[in-house]
Amino acid sequence: MDAAVFEMTIPISVDAAELAGILDCQEFLGAWEAEGSIVLYWSKNGAEILRQVRSAFSVLGVALPDGALRFHPVKAQDWNATWAASVQPIRIGRRIGIRPSWATMEMPEDGVELIIDPKQAFGTGHHATTQMILEWLEGVTWVPGMRVLDVGTGSGILAMAALRLGATSALGIDVDPTALDCAREYAAVNNIQEELILSSCPLAMLPAQSFEVILANLDCKTLLQVKDHFAGMQGPHTQLVVSGVLEEDESQIVRQLERCGWFQRHVRRRDGWLAIQFGVASPDSSSSG
Repeated sequence: MDAAVFEMTIPISVDAAELAGILDCQEFLGAWEAEGSIVLYWSKNGAEILRQVRSAFSVLGVALPDGALRFHPVKAQDWNATWAASVQPIRIGRRIGIRPSWATMEMPEDGVELIIDPKQAFGTGHHATTQMILEWLEGVTWVPGMRVLDVGTGSGILAMAALRLGATSALGIDVDPTALDCAREYAAVNNIQEELILSSCPLAMLPAQSFEVILANLDCKTLLQVKDHFAGMQGPHTQLVVSGVLEEDESQIVRQLERCGWFQRHVRRRDGWLAIQFGVASPDSSSSG
């Protein structure tokens, strides 16, 4: 078969957005999540992409099963159709709905609907790490003036959901320019304008300022690299929610963030992943939240 696109299905549940961000090469075309597996596409048949896939999973701290890296050629038009068909509308919590532009879904009167079409898999809301943060955001008591910082914003889905739920403004940062381009397109489609600022500025370079909510859906290695910089974005009642954490990394993440002046308030668990809520370690932050 004369094909220009190759497909690989790996029976592991990881965040497609994180994996796509690591597999930053010309041959890589995209990824999507389906029924507990990750599906990858790339052009050109060669050993180099296999090396990069192994390296990417190593960065994520995920062990590959024996014999997992098997691939086969597909037609490019079949790949596009399969990718589009895989992204179905999804309800998260009671109010949040996420759908591609070609689908419809029923929503409650106070529902929050976001339109997200897959673009290089930069976050479509289908992964557990994203869903747990969205569920937490739904439970926040939003008051005027609350600001959100979304670190590693990807598609911007978390920042946009926070704005629709009641945040006054949001800053989404990401070092991947392709992800930011996707986020800007999603914001325009969802009619989210100046209330959302998207920036390539690294967390370490942001001017000191306070946010009421900080979101960080990052892998363990990246969280440990940026953990010290969260303090510069901290106010007296700031809530920090980190996700992308594997169960085996829980104690390390909690210990390191507690050393930086945070205390653990709540943990959500799903499919081996965690979303951990922290508050500011101060005398007036003793409520369970």
